[in-house]
Amino acid sequence: MQSRKFGRTGRDVSEIGFGSWAIGAAWGEVNDDDAVAALHAALDAGVTFIDTADVYGDGRSEKLIARVMKERGGERPFIATKAGKRLPEQTVEGFSEKNLTDWIDRSLKYLEADTLISCSCIAR
Repeated sequence: MQSRKFGRTGRDVSEIGFGSWAIGAAWGEVNDDDAVAALHAALDAGVTFIDTADVYGDGRSEKLIARVMKERGGERPFIATKAGKRLPEQTVEGFSEKNLTDWIDRSLKYLEADTLISCSCIAR
């Protein structure tokens, strides 16, 4: 698996990532066992970048990712999560400190993580 630097983070990640929207079951039913098996297979193949969001399955994908990280132990891959799609309408006012804090706290809980890094970068 080839890797490259992820934006300005300085972290090397696999060029192929695991997109977790589908395991959130937004595109049809995906049972937990199949979702977990897909994550394990991707990580076994050398994937070190997982993309998720707080709205993928209303947090389901983040919870499944946390489960797999706990099962595997060791170094975690780079997990990118996004926030803000919970707004009924995307407006500047909706991105208040309180809303952002609530979304981040929820992702931290679901991912069973202590920290998130903020990154305004694009991997190229």
